[in-house]
Amino acid sequence: MKNQYHILNGDCLRQQFPKQIDGEVIVARECLVDGEVESDSLDELFKVRAKFITVYGDYSIEDYYSKSVSEFEKIQKIPKRTEINLWFEDDLFCQVNFWFSINLILNSVQDCNVFLIRPTVHTQYGFGGLNEFELIKAFEQRTQIIDIEKIASLWNSYQKNDTKKLIKTAKELEAEFPFIYKAVEAHIDRIPNENNPGRPIQSLIEIMKELETESFVPVFREFNKRESIYGFGDSQVKRLLDEIKNNR
Repeated sequence: MKNQYHILNGDCLRQQFPKQIDGEVIVARECLVDGEVESDSLDELFKVRAKFITVYGDYSIEDYYSKSVSEFEKIQKIPKRTEINLWFEDDLFCQVNFWFSINLILNSVQDCNVFLIRPTVHTQYGFGGLNEFELIKAFEQRTQIIDIEKIASLWNSYQKNDTKKLIKTAKELEAEFPFIYKAVEAHIDRIPNENNPGRPIQSLIEIMKELETESFVPVFREFNKRESIYGFGDSQVKRLLDEIKNNR
């Protein structure tokens, strides 16, 4: 059996992960797209994230260290001369976690071959819309990542909110990874300015107006149809809706 590791984008994929594919499974159990990420070290980042994660109510600081940090520590302990497969989708939620995971690999694992696996058909359901055969096919069509440093630098730019460098790097990668540029654009579009609260909030305001309701389920469903590029789950959308209501 190959010395092979799989870093998955969530527990849903872990539950449906094909048994025919060998290797150790690690889950990137985070939502780095939401909340504070600025820090001077990895330990400090985990402290910042552990504190933030409690806003979701059902995930404590202790949970964060036992369920999230423990998985990232597994990445740091991957031995050299291995194959690392990253299973991530194109939306911003997945991409930010992907950039962080690549950065962690770059700084922790020596002499490894890194591959990216994406859904063969890109819908709002991502890997969740694929059956076992389709997941195996996606794995067989994986893409080797040669320029790990450049993708890893996306995390550094995102963490520092350096949008100019994010755009520059995304354009340099666009020929091979066009989905990265689209995710970076979506991130920049969500930054509020004097005239606009940011694309996700503006979209939610328009959806509530068009549907004539503030009920979460229909608004969340429509948001995911229109703004699948963000990959937000119910927790992220609920936070945005609460922000809209509190600002009225």
